[in-house]
Amino acid sequence: MSAFMSVAARRTAAAALAAGALVGTFAASASADAGGRLHRDRVEISGAQYDSPGWDNGTNRSLNKEWVDVTNTSRHAVNLDGWTLSARDGRTYTFHHYRLAGRATVRVHSGVGRDSGRDVYQDRRRYVWDNRSDTATLRDDRNRRVDTLSWGGHRDDRDDRGHRDDRGHRDDRGHRDDRDDRGHR
Repeated sequence: MSAFMSVAARRTAAAALAAGALVGTFAASASADAGGRLHRDRVEISGAQYDSPGWDNGTNRSLNKEWVDVTNTSRHAVNLDGWTLSARDGRTYTFHHYRLAGRATVRVHSGVGRDSGRDVYQDRRRYVWDNRSDTATLRDDRNRRVDTLSWGGHRDDRDDRGHRDDRGHRDDRGHRDDRDDRGHR
């Protein structure tokens, strides 16, 4: 009978270990999922110089003093390939083969220049942003609105920095973001 008990004890112990391993696997994957949500990539329009300083004389130097800053506030690099930055009138810049490091900013200039790690150029010969009123919209490679920044007369449903979220949600820094790819309010 002691042989039977040891077989039964071994089976019980094996079943308990298997159940423990199964529970541990689900707990580990659940905590990994929660961690992924906590470290979600966050890219935003962090600033704009829409009225280049001095006379708007159309020179490349003046055009390059008109810019929009795009900042990655997360710790993880974000691939911006295929992302777009557009003005309200439809003029659009598309990021090509650009990876924005964690906690880094890239400045998108209107004029012609040589792209670098911190500066990219739209290679335009005319101003992009309206000095009085405009909206800069950042969209990801799936055409989902990531962030907007407005100035002038078009500030409906925006926070105090001109950022917009059609759903009315704000993050912990007061920024709004719209991740609805259908544009529903």
